[in-house]
Amino acid sequence: MRTVFILLMLLCGAAGAIAKDKPPVVHRIPLPARPDFSELDWLSGEWEGKTTDKSPQGEIRLSVSLDLDKRYLIFRGEEKLAATPELPEYKEAWLGILTQGPAGDGFILRIFSDSGFITRFRASVVAGTVTFNPEGGEQPPPGWLFRRIFQRTDIGELLVTVQAAPPQKPFFDYFSAILTRVAPSTAPSTPAVAKPATE
Repeated sequence: MRTVFILLMLLCGAAGAIAKDKPPVVHRIPLPARPDFSELDWLSGEWEGKTTDKSPQGEIRLSVSLDLDKRYLIFRGEEKLAATPELPEYKEAWLGILTQGPAGDGFILRIFSDSGFITRFRASVVAGTVTFNPEGGEQPPPGWLFRRIFQRTDIGELLVTVQAAPPQKPFFDYFSAILTRVAPSTAPSTPAVAKPATE
């Protein structure tokens, strides 16, 4: 019996020695590549301004910043428009999260509104103009489509246009606003490359 006990002790000791020689298993999860937001650097900062003459009277605020290890571009907006004979008073606060498309094909913006709507847009970036085209979403406004266009007109100036399309109708310009930067951008400055269209 004592011989069996000693043999078991020796076997356990040998197993322990083998376990010590075996390196520990390290589990690693590969991280997705960090998105390249360089085309949108000029948007970073705090912006505010008023609607243009052809739009309902109103005030617009916009904040754009990188977050979470520069993997997301965060938009925060506040829009207040006075009532017109054709449209009721409008007031909305919203949060947008811009991410790279799942296949690395452009950018996707998901907007969460204080109205409860959650909408999805695909971003198109061309020479200082960013167009957010509607792509549905988890809780979009029933039947309505909205499109947002951010156009850099000068360093520190931004033209924002929101277009709306009622059910089965074409888009019309809901409002436009000229915004100026009120807080410095953390991104390097680049020259202006676009001017607003004139009629």
